Amino acid sequence: MTDQPPAPYAGAPPYLGEQRVLSGMQPSGDLHLGNYLGALVKFVRLQHQVETFIFVADLHAITAEQDPKKLKQQVREITAGYLAAGLDPKVATIFAQSAVPEHAELAWVFNCVARLGWLDRMTQFKEKSGKHKERASIGLYTYPVLQAADILVYKATQVPVGDDQKQHLELTRDIAQKFNNDFSAPGFFPLPEPLIQGPGARVMSLRDGAAKMSKSDPSDNSRINLTDDADAIAQKIRKARTDAEVLPETAEGLEGRAEARNLVAIYAALAGITEAEVLKQYAGQGFGAFKPALADLAVSVMGPIGGEMRRLLADPAEIDRVLADGAQRARAIATPVMAEVRGLVGFWNS
Repeated sequence: MTDQPPAPYAGAPPYLGEQRVLSGMQPSGDLHLGNYLGALVKFVRLQHQVETFIFVADLHAITAEQDPKKLKQQVREITAGYLAAGLDPKVATIFAQSAVPEHAELAWVFNCVARLGWLDRMTQFKEKSGKHKERASIGLYTYPVLQAADILVYKATQVPVGDDQKQHLELTRDIAQKFNNDFSAPGFFPLPEPLIQGPGARVMSLRDGAAKMSKSDPSDNSRINLTDDADAIAQKIRKARTDAEVLPETAEGLEGRAEARNLVAIYAALAGITEAEVLKQYAGQGFGAFKPALADLAVSVMGPIGGEMRRLLADPAEIDRVLADGAQRARAIATPVMAEVRGLVGFWNS
């Protein structure tokens, strides 16, 4: 016996000690302002700081009922949103999850590594399945295992996560550690860390300041879609729910005023300033003055993104070329990792 820690797995690739970020979105519903401020602007920033993989999660999408005739187009729409927001396919690797079969293959291995008790503790399944969990798909139950495979098939070291995904990232770390232990390969899979970049904008519904802006909200006026033109953006902001009070001098004055706080937060995020700076500029003014200013700002920032999205969607061949190139680059990383996994597990085709 020795007190020295085990040596890292001998086959670990040289990039194991470097940073690699992975994230993605499901192709369900229209991308909106909340997606842009909460995720896309971070993806765009990250691509210039660290090796970045951004995918469209179409495997995850079918854990809920989908229209097969629409799914492929929805993948294109998410990709168009990535590109219009500023992701550069020559810098970031952009691809569809289903185009890299190693995701699904590694997920099966991880299904055999993870433990039932771990998944039973996942709160998102309980929330999404509701009172009739026996009617939910097994895919929804094992969703976080596939997420672990998404991350670890690239040996990603960091994952941008919101509060609702932190538990899944902890599961990913548990799976990675157990795999490394079970197959005597210390260090083979890294234990990815959550990536928290700045305060992160939490954008709420324009119709209800207590609810997040969502693709699934039946009211289109509750959100600003990335494909909205200037007139639609301005109109939705004019119709946004507010109150009769003027804006206060400090953030404390927004307590109990959810809709007012939301519009101030949106202005701050779009302008790249703090909420305190917004209030300093507009303190004492009512929404009759503030909404037009916010509308002008939103149009100036979001208008060009919507225009570029519409241009891209009119040329699906361009989007498909980006996805095909991204899948090839992604597989260049995932294929050798999966080959090593097969060897460690002892599969015949290793």
